[in-house]
Amino acid sequence: ACLPACLPTPSSSTLSPSATMSTTQRLKQRPRPGNRASVRSLASASPGPDVSSLPLLTIKYREVLFVGLLCLLPYGYVFSRLQLDVELKNSVLINLMMSILAFFATIFIIPVASKYVMKRNMFGYDLNKKGSKGGLVQVPESMGLVSGVVYLVVIILFQHFFFTPESAWLVEYNAALASICFMLFLGFVDDVLDIPWRIKLLLPSFAALPVLMAYAGSTTILIPKPLRAYFGFRMLDLGWVYKLYMGLLAVFCTNSVNILAGINGLEAGQTVVIACAILIHNLMQIGSASVNNQVQQAHAFSLYLMQPLVGVSLGLLAYNWYPSSVFVGDTFTYFAGMALAVVGILGHFSETLLLFFLPQILNFLYSIPQLLKIVPCPRHRLPSYDSQSGLLTGSSDMNLVNMFLRVFGPCSEYYLCIKLLLFQVLCCTFCFVLRHLIAGWYK
Repeated sequence: ACLPACLPTPSSSTLSPSATMSTTQRLKQRPRPGNRASVRSLASASPGPDVSSLPLLTIKYREVLFVGLLCLLPYGYVFSRLQLDVELKNSVLINLMMSILAFFATIFIIPVASKYVMKRNMFGYDLNKKGSKGGLVQVPESMGLVSGVVYLVVIILFQHFFFTPESAWLVEYNAALASICFMLFLGFVDDVLDIPWRIKLLLPSFAALPVLMAYAGSTTILIPKPLRAYFGFRMLDLGWVYKLYMGLLAVFCTNSVNILAGINGLEAGQTVVIACAILIHNLMQIGSASVNNQVQQAHAFSLYLMQPLVGVSLGLLAYNWYPSSVFVGDTFTYFAGMALAVVGILGHFSETLLLFFLPQILNFLYSIPQLLKIVPCPRHRLPSYDSQSGLLTGSSDMNLVNMFLRVFGPCSEYYLCIKLLLFQVLCCTFCFVLRHLIAGWYK
């Protein structure tokens, strides 16, 4: 794997004496920690690096192709097997073409945006490479802002091809736009202001308000068949409790993506896997003969939001894969988590969405003692890096990343990310198998 080419490379022949001195001085000043695997320098009084002389960022074509094919080939196969309505098929294809354009737009804009954030000293150091030359490289922060803005532009423009002022789903679509945009803004604010955790938990609650207020669906749930004998009825109207549940779902999705992080490529990679699993589920439900037209429209609505998310996430992953040329920041994790939560809420498949989030649920449950301060919780719950071997070893911190290292042994950051993403794929596959096995028995 190649080192970031957008920024000064770690070789002594590439780093100029002045650049090396600038980096050393910043390290001696001990800048306060930033988000996840970086240390952010906000010393605006010091001059930023001469970004005009920096080479272009490195795009990891091979890795992006691997993740893209792994996730999108099943989706393409299911799509080719379905006999969709002509109008629906055309709208899906138009949305797909716009998603491909979003992928290339993200790849094109990130190098431009990185120069501006470096001028404002919004960069970090990779703590998982601390002690090596790679740990001295200044990496642009908050590049999730680029993918988020491109995403919003694409789904706004898509309204021209599918929605009319009389469309039944237009209100929900615009509410989804508002919530995602709100969360993107709050994520960027968090990257800049470094908001405390107790306040971070409240941010998704505010961002989810447009979706919750625009929600016009039923608040009635279907009692599982094995429990109907005990309840004595088949349907249960939860009323405001159901909307409270949807708000909590939005809080969980955004924060769960945010805390399963710290490894190059993990945040964008898990987003791609979950979004592709949602796309496959949407197509399977649209093609099912047992669902009514309203359910089909709900899953088509989800599909229109997920295809662009896959496109911009893959574009970001091209730069964020190990060794990362950019950091995604809380801007991306909050934006991606809210986009996933919105489709689960408005698409009426929140139970299936939670199954897709199985690794994030395990990570959250395992992290509870530290999150509640029962066990000491450092700011960065990262593995330990051995600068001699270049391998990561599991620390005492309680999260899925360290658990994998303790169970499977030390490995490089590159292969650790691959293992975690394969685990995400296996969990999503398990969700589909479980749904098939309990179909007709559970509900």
